[in-house]
Amino acid sequence: MLDINGVYKVFLPGTVNEKIVLRNVCLKLDEGDFATLIGSNGAGKSTLLNCIAGVHSPDKGIIKINGVDVTKAIEYKRAYLLGRVFQDPMMGTVSNMSIGENIAFAVRRGQKRTLKQCITNTERDKYRELLKILNLGLEDRLNTSAGLLSGGQRQALTFLMATVKKPKLLLLDEHTAALDPATAEKILNLSHEIIKENNLTTLMVTHNMRDAIKHGNRLIMMHEGRIVLDIKGQEKQRLTVDNLLKRFGKASGAEFESDRALLY
Repeated sequence: MLDINGVYKVFLPGTVNEKIVLRNVCLKLDEGDFATLIGSNGAGKSTLLNCIAGVHSPDKGIIKINGVDVTKAIEYKRAYLLGRVFQDPMMGTVSNMSIGENIAFAVRRGQKRTLKQCITNTERDKYRELLKILNLGLEDRLNTSAGLLSGGQRQALTFLMATVKKPKLLLLDEHTAALDPATAEKILNLSHEIIKENNLTTLMVTHNMRDAIKHGNRLIMMHEGRIVLDIKGQEKQRLTVDNLLKRFGKASGAEFESDRALLY
């Protein structure tokens, strides 16, 4: 479902500030894989997601999603293959649109647009059923502006919108990092359930080692622009934070530098 081969990304090339952020990254995700991605600060995690999504274009290498070569495709031309949830809960929804209008926007993604904006009663019933999955009482607030929701509610709504069309690839970029611990855990558990139920191929960046170990069937670790660990199956299920740190040190020859990850 995702095939990355030999990807390099350099910022400010040919200057004194030249920075090689991705170095010969190769990664394949099969359909239904749920991979967590972790690494030290500046390891290249978010840059890799941005290259997949089309925010950045790789300087070398090939990226394919569901067999489609999207390496040089403009961001919006590959958007039909992707669902994405960002770290900032405010980025995934339109504040001055109602909850129902936001969902309608996501459901109609990729369809031809007209001047007609109304939501039918049948659609409202469908949206209420979708919102019940979140267990947040939002199914009774279809006309409420998204801007009036809490950060956790907006992130849950964003996740629902990102997955409602069952994308070929779901990208989660530290999507619980801006939430309080209790809300973050609730959103993570909800994400896990929806991903599993819909068999969504997912790549989730996280700063939390425990979350990286707990969720998904694969754990990928980056260091200085390279993938240094790819742990899957029963091997991943037996992982502990201490064991992961030791394996990271052995594979990279360095200590893991992220207080945020080690504090949890």
